[in-house]
Amino acid sequence: EKQTEHVVRALFSDLLNEEESAYRCLEKDSGGNFDPVVIASRLRSIGDQCNIDFENSSHVVAEVLKGKVEKFGAAVDSLSRSWSNQNPEFCYERAFLAVCVKLAMCVAKKVPAMLHRIQLIELINGNSQVRSYIESSGGWVSIQN
Repeated sequence: EKQTEHVVRALFSDLLNEEESAYRCLEKDSGGNFDPVVIASRLRSIGDQCNIDFENSSHVVAEVLKGKVEKFGAAVDSLSRSWSNQNPEFCYERAFLAVCVKLAMCVAKKVPAMLHRIQLIELINGNSQVRSYIESSGGWVSIQN
């Protein structure tokens, strides 16, 4: 859970073009070096695979893109389920991560001041399916793009 916090902070820093050195804590993990900046970059690549047109996808997403970030979690869950159903090569958990990142990227472009209000750490850690997927993959260091 602490690693998720570092990864999300590095991702937000990257999306807002902030200084990355604060997030390069290089903690040791059982699978090797844990570098949240590298992992955030992998997550961006996963997010880039998401081809959902957020502008025209739903009323809830439209509200998120106008700054109502409290609806971010509901939008991600709904979009992830429908996208993974339409794209069987993406399991729900991977689709969830892709949609989270891609929607966060859109928020960063449209309403950058609201990005840090997105509860992405809690959203990932609070989803037992996604947390189990990350853990069964070998942790954040093993998530591939």
